[in-house]
Amino acid sequence: RWVLSLQCKGSRNFMSALRRAVEVDFKDKDKHKSQGLYLLTTGIPDQETHTVSAYVAEVCRGFDLQLHVCLFSVMEDVDSNGIIPARYANPTETAIAFKEIVQAANGRFHWFGEAGIFESDDITVIVSEMEKANNYSQKCAFLVESLKQRS
Repeated sequence: RWVLSLQCKGSRNFMSALRRAVEVDFKDKDKHKSQGLYLLTTGIPDQETHTVSAYVAEVCRGFDLQLHVCLFSVMEDVDSNGIIPARYANPTETAIAFKEIVQAANGRFHWFGEAGIFESDDITVIVSEMEKANNYSQKCAFLVESLKQRS
């Protein structure tokens, strides 16, 4: 169930947007079936990562929510309106910060850009499952072959 779309209007004031989502849309949490918040972003929040992580951990525990982040890396440091963000980090530093925030919220992190997918928790899980299946398949093939040789 989609609850709310928030825009930070020229900034990356993540705390304000999250506070608004939680206070406005989850005050009657028993009436809502939402289990996650999705942040679609192009850069690091204006606030320090440890502050955001602590707040997110507290909020998500209190409402039994998960915060998932989709980070889209763009090449320019200035947005289309020419606004320079209050806090700057390169794409790798931004990804590291959002991974920390997502861990605090028991969510998932996805990082992509014009060149494709850089990192995705979902894809990592799928690849891991495929590797396990391949490993089991090889073990089964070895077992069948050894049984054939015995008979």
